[in-house]
Amino acid sequence: MVAASFKHVRTWVFDLDNTLYPPSARLFDQIEVKMTDYVAKALNVSTEVADHLRDTYWKRYGTTLAGLMAEHSIDPDPYLEAVHDIDFSVLSPDPTLAARIDALPGRKVVYTNGARPYALKVLEARGLTGLFDAVYGVEHAGYRPKPEQAAFEAIFALDNLAPEFGAMFEDDVRNLAVPHALGMRTVHVGPDPLPAPHIHHHTDDLSDFLSQVI
Repeated sequence: MVAASFKHVRTWVFDLDNTLYPPSARLFDQIEVKMTDYVAKALNVSTEVADHLRDTYWKRYGTTLAGLMAEHSIDPDPYLEAVHDIDFSVLSPDPTLAARIDALPGRKVVYTNGARPYALKVLEARGLTGLFDAVYGVEHAGYRPKPEQAAFEAIFALDNLAPEFGAMFEDDVRNLAVPHALGMRTVHVGPDPLPAPHIHHHTDDLSDFLSQVI
């Protein structure tokens, strides 16, 4: 029974992109265009080279921003503001998901590799404003991104979160390895991944899964 696996959980940590809204919204398509444009202008390279660097840095460092900071000393704040200047009207409120998140017992947290102001706009567009006790962005981890262990440790320390009493919901499989190692209950949200020992549960419908938890 799913609910029994979460009886010990006191803190529920949710990723944002493609987790608290469906991938069909294709919000990240907009962000990737903005990223490529920013990289091209900041590094004075072609769009093709910039797009390659964007993807390469994401794979190597966890986020494009982390790669830009490590290899080009890019100032993170103007970058985050620029790439998150997108159209949020593609998102729609989900009152059923809101009710199920609200019904979870304990503390509820959003932790994203994006910036907090961006996260707040996504939550507003989804009708999820006011449901979470805290919203953490990459800036709260000193711009270190998931899946780095230091990033998780920084956020969990800031929130005074005990991992052994926490659950993590994520669409990126690699971002669940550290939470699992720290003792959290892990839930992958998205297309069925290859079997991995650091994934306790999988769902392609977060709202339905939460209905089983509560």
